[in-house]
Amino acid sequence: MVYDPIPPEVRHRLKGLRLSARRASGASGIGLHASRSRGAGLEFAQYRAYESGDELRQIDWKLYARSDKFFVRESERESPLRVWMVLDLSASMGQTDTAKPDWSRLEAAKTMAACVGELALRQGDAFGLITLSDRGVAVVEAAAGLKARDRLRLELFKLKAGGGFPSVTQLSPVWGRIRAQDMVMVFSDGFDEGCAELMTRLSAAGRDVLMVQTLTAEERNFPFQGGYRFDDPEGGAEVLGDGKALRADFLKRFAAARQAFEARLFAAGVRHTHYWLDEPVDAPLFRLFGQKTSGKETA
Repeated sequence: MVYDPIPPEVRHRLKGLRLSARRASGASGIGLHASRSRGAGLEFAQYRAYESGDELRQIDWKLYARSDKFFVRESERESPLRVWMVLDLSASMGQTDTAKPDWSRLEAAKTMAACVGELALRQGDAFGLITLSDRGVAVVEAAAGLKARDRLRLELFKLKAGGGFPSVTQLSPVWGRIRAQDMVMVFSDGFDEGCAELMTRLSAAGRDVLMVQTLTAEERNFPFQGGYRFDDPEGGAEVLGDGKALRADFLKRFAAARQAFEARLFAAGVRHTHYWLDEPVDAPLFRLFGQKTSGKETA
């Protein structure tokens, strides 16, 4: 039996949800939606400047010979896009709440990624997985269909948190896989500068980037009483102190850090929301893709 991380009640709620790509040209959505888009179809539509990630076969080499510049031929077509799930595997993603020690940030991220894969499958879209850690960047190539869904589940089952975030050099496979107009879903606690830089660069390069920041309920409430030792799972730093005495300062700093992080993503054009470990795991997906009553995309 293939590992399925999606609880039955969540799977039932997903029936009312549709992925939607903001940057797909002329499209209100992807895959399932029969909207016209620009791509590598048969009916020529226009030229545009080459972007990193475009396929070389789309370059008009005759035009290059005349202009000494790279241009890509775009055509009218109805076509699904590729959806990438990008998971942070650094050690801090293994953090849990005391009340639910088996439900870590990473377990939540794996379940949300499986949900996105399920939605992409229903819409006829291709979907792939990229995992990030200082042990290296692993890529599961994007594909469509049931075999791709089963492979995604298998890869998610094997994932463990540990180590740090990858270096800039280690991130090179990401730039080669995610091409123009792909949708990128990032699942991370957002505590590494490298993660924010990655999303900023992808968005600046024209990718449709979305982010779910996974956080513990204890970070939101800081319910600790008495003496505690707080450890940094990646840097190794320790803080000894009384939980009650530390609470006000921690909550103030944590709120300020979140506000600065969200402002940075908003300025970069990255759609984002958060996930607390004590709320329904599909809540962030409904905040990003469900019916909205205002222009805000976070909650």
